[in-house]
Amino acid sequence: MKQLPAPSTDLRDYLPAIEPDRQVSDWGRSERVEGLLDRTIYEFLYHYWFRCEVEGIENVPADGGALLVSNHSGALPPDATMILKAVKEEHARPRPVHLTVEHFFKGNPLFSMLVPKIGGVPAHPANVQRLLYDERQLVLVFPEGRKGTEKLYKDRYRLRRFGRGGFVEAAMRAQVPIVPIALVGAEEAMPIFAHVKPLQRLTGLLYFPITPTFPHLGLAGFLGYLPAKFRIRFLDPVPTDQWGPEPWNDRGLVQRVSDEIRARIQEELYDMLAKRQSVWY
Repeated sequence: MKQLPAPSTDLRDYLPAIEPDRQVSDWGRSERVEGLLDRTIYEFLYHYWFRCEVEGIENVPADGGALLVSNHSGALPPDATMILKAVKEEHARPRPVHLTVEHFFKGNPLFSMLVPKIGGVPAHPANVQRLLYDERQLVLVFPEGRKGTEKLYKDRYRLRRFGRGGFVEAAMRAQVPIVPIALVGAEEAMPIFAHVKPLQRLTGLLYFPITPTFPHLGLAGFLGYLPAKFRIRFLDPVPTDQWGPEPWNDRGLVQRVSDEIRARIQEELYDMLAKRQSVWY
């Protein structure tokens, strides 16, 4: 009979090793699909369309788990892929980043097949725990969720509430640092001027926005980003292992840390906007 490991043993040592010739991960991530999109779309957007400038990339850990937390915007947000590309392009030790996504995508045949292949995982605490603690991966979350992507242009760069601090609880449980990110440019890349509620209900979309290119250019207009210049600032990591045993049970502490990270990102956004001389150049 096989002997089970002692309780004190780090069970992560018993995870199966990564097969060198394997091109699809346990999460459905495909190196072939991701590589194709990277060469044909991400490369062009990152270097030539959005002309991304990156600061503080050294704040992303070179190994071990870490939770990346960013502001979120745009009718069809381009910020996630640009952050993933920044880690790949600018970091001294490029690492894959997993992105938590809304459960809405599971009901869409196209997105439900594509999103996992480019690093998306359903936004569930168990998935985040496994990635951060067991697999020691980088995970990107947007605490604003759909509230951030559906806000109107007149409310640009005003952060929505970060929920109940679920991302802080996840980082505490996994004992990994939180790396806040402030990103400027996505609000102008695909601004939303209004929402059409009847068409939202008719189509079943999360929202039916009016943008500079949608709906008057059809579905192709949903991919029509304006060439706003992106600036991505990775801030100093926030450790989560200094509050003693099981700090996630202290709801007041979790909410306070969440509010502090939100305020920190908001302050950085205002600073970046004050220094920005042009949206496009």
